[in-house]
This record gives sequence, C-alpha cells and structure tokens, in this order.
Amino acid sequence: MSQSCSATASEIRAGLDHPVIDSDGHLIEFQPAAMTYLEEIAGPSAVERYHAWQMRLAPTPQQRVDEQLMRTPFWNFQTRNTLDRASVSLPALLRERMEELGFDFMVLYPTMGLIANEVSDDEIRGAACRAFNTYNAELCAEFSDRMTPAAVIPMHTPAEAIAELDHAVLGLRMKVVMLASYVRRPLPAAARLSPEAERMAWWYDTYGPDSPHDYDPVWRRCVELGVSPTFHTGTQGTGTRRSRTNYVHNHIGHFAAAGEALCRSLFLSGVTRRFPELRFGFLEGGAGWGCNLLADLVGHWEKRNREALESYNPALLDRELFGELYARYAPPMLRKRLHASPVEEPEVLRGGEDPDSLDDWAACGIERVEDIGELFVPRFYFGCEADDPMTAWAFRSDLNPLGARIRTLFGSDVGHWDVAEMTSVLPEAREMVDGGRISEGDFRDFVFGNAARFWTALNPGFFRGTAVEGAVEALERA
Repeated sequence: MSQSCSATASEIRAGLDHPVIDSDGHLIEFQPAAMTYLEEIAGPSAVERYHAWQMRLAPTPQQRVDEQLMRTPFWNFQTRNTLDRASVSLPALLRERMEELGFDFMVLYPTMGLIANEVSDDEIRGAACRAFNTYNAELCAEFSDRMTPAAVIPMHTPAEAIAELDHAVLGLRMKVVMLASYVRRPLPAAARLSPEAERMAWWYDTYGPDSPHDYDPVWRRCVELGVSPTFHTGTQGTGTRRSRTNYVHNHIGHFAAAGEALCRSLFLSGVTRRFPELRFGFLEGGAGWGCNLLADLVGHWEKRNREALESYNPALLDRELFGELYARYAPPMLRKRLHASPVEEPEVLRGGEDPDSLDDWAACGIERVEDIGELFVPRFYFGCEADDPMTAWAFRSDLNPLGARIRTLFGSDVGHWDVAEMTSVLPEAREMVDGGRISEGDFRDFVFGNAARFWTALNPGFFRGTAVEGAVEALERA
C-alpha cells in the first residue's frame, strides 16, 4: 500500500524549501498536577467529583453486559520508547527534538483534557476545561516560538462556550481552541420515564438543525476573538461502536463519524453562509469522509433541490392512468389480495408536508450547485495522519465534484498509540510523494500551505514570533 521512505525525518526536512507544520500533535498531561489547578479553581470537592465522573468511564464487566457499554480504550500510550513518552509530556524535551522529528512548528492538543468538555456534571465541566487549559498554557508558554497548545471549550450551552473562549483567548492568550463536536442530550420522553432511562437514552446535538440552542453567538465570538474552531471529539461508545469486548471495533472511524456529523450540520444549517470568515478544522478523521460528504451534498442537491423535488410531488401522480395500467398488467395474486384501489396509499406515503418546509437547503441558501463548492471547500479543513493512504484522494480534482481540492491539515498524533516512533511520522507522510500518489506541490500544501492559511485566516499574526513567521509571510505574498 505504501512505498518505504529510507530518508530520516531530519533529512527529509533538510531537502524541503518550506517548513513543516504539525497541526495535531498531543501533550500527555500529568493528571495529578492538572488536578491541582482544578482544586485551585473550584475547590477540593471538584477534584472528587471529577474523579467520580472519570470512574463512570470504566464500567464493570457486568455493567458492560447490562447496558451494552463499550470496552474502554486501554494501553494507549507509548511505553517501549521512554524518550518519546517523555517528549509529549515535557515541552522542553519536545522542543529539543523538533529538528530530529522534522517539524518546525507544532499545535499540541491535550490528551486527558480531550474529554474535559464532555463532563456531565454541569458545575465541574467548565472548571475542568479551565484547569487543563491553564495547565497546558503555562506548560508551553516558554516555547511559543515552536509550539502552541489548544484550549478545551465546552459546548453544552452557548454561554459556557463563550465564557471559556474568553478566558482561554483573552486571559491565557491561547491561539487555538478545540470545541466539543456535539453535546449528548437526554431524550425528553426517557427523562419522563425515570432517571435511569434518562441516563441511557440520548440524542446528539451538533448545533445545527433541531438544536435547542442558537449557537450563532459562539461562532460570532470566534470571529471576534480571531480563532478558527477545531474539533477533536470521538464517537466511541455510540451507535455501532459499542462493542463490550473489542476496542478496535469501537475505534475505527470514530473521529471521522463525529467530524462528518458536525460538518454536515454546520453546512446545512447555514453556518458557513452566515459566517464566511470562519474556517473549521476536523482533526484525526482523515479527508476521505470530507471528499465523500462533498460528493453526497452535490448528489443530493441535484435530486433534492426545491425545483427538482417537484418531480416527486404525490399530487402529480395520474391516478386514473395508474388504475388503468393496474387493471391491464396486475397479476392474479395482486388482484386477489388488493380489493381497494392500488393508488390509495397510507397517508404517510401521500405527503401532507407543509410546502414551506420542503427546502432542506434553505438555511444555507444553495441556489446552484457551485454554491456548495464555495461554501464547503474553502471553509472546512480535514486533519490527516501521516499513515492515512486516503489523504491522496483530497488532491484529486479530477475525481472530486466541482474539481475540488479538499483542504488537508497534516497531524502527527504524536503521543498516542498509533505513533510507534515519533521520528517515523514525516517519513510516513513522505511515502505518498515517493509512491507517486501526490506531487511535491500537494505535499507542500499538506504539511505547510494549508496549515498556514487555516491558522492565519482569522489571526494574521498567528505565527508572529515563531520559527515559521518568515515562510508564512512569503506564502501570503506569493
């Protein structure tokens, strides 16, 4: 599937005329240290309540059977290579090794903090996000020329999202924000049955159609603060990813599933129409689903736009002609079983929809197929890992609808189990060039150009004072 690259990461970097920006590395927090921040912010009881919530993520074997709860992630961090394991917890060490890794600048997402914005305890959720944000901001402050951490933003309500956006960006001076991809909300009908039913029955709010809240104030605040929203939420434990015994079964595709649900929601609810300045980054799910979603949107528009939809209007059926054809061609088995007219369908099949509710594209204002490309392609960026062969699809304008080149972001995912050796990441990414699947220009966009454009879209000074400042400025002038 790939052609091995014999050059080392540092050799590859030395041969490039552009920097390498890693838009999705990871820090592994020392949680006991992070909990001291939580205690300072919300008191000792907050730490106890946070730990109590964490314990619910590790159900007993019997609970997994009774509630079909997923097998939780296990053995997720590098242990064979102690140097690598320490590098993703100690920024000073990571900074020292960046030439060896072939990276010029890194955006570092949390690990323990990845799920802080999903804490179910309303009082603890915001405090936990703030604790991890403060911990990571202080940890990386000294090395801002080569790395920057991402802030965790809860999204249960617009108010709590805006509060932590303000604290992270204005208070902690963080430049990257990671918003929850969805909020798991209880079903009202289940809540009426019992607290136990409410706990086990839920739906997923992706901030678009049917959300109980208007999230436009959140998107507006991102514009005002100059931050591009990124998302790094998984879907393990949801839908078909609830195996009690097999972690791999739960893990495959789960980031892509979360990204696709949110991206679809943002597009169809018109967020990219109302906020043209915003760029959205969906991390670690690859670009294959982005290519597929664009194709699906185009295909559905062609058959389900408001004008085309009239072809399926139940009122257009010529019932008299249908009856004549039935009488002429229906076999005896149908004649014997159907005593009523065959065109007297149940009410649910006959329509009865409100004519004003038929246009699924109204919120995003799609009037021609080209609008889809304009509101999708430059607004959405898709985080791809080095070993993902589907990344090459993103650059295939001959295959993608509307001749699109999907915007990819190179993400190393260093710190997690799928990176066995940190020095192997850039060589793995380079295999796409060596194997002829992407060009040198594509590779430049993948590891540098797209990231430079994404991070500076709302913050032109994002890379000011960093090791890549000059290269980004040259790119902007080109």
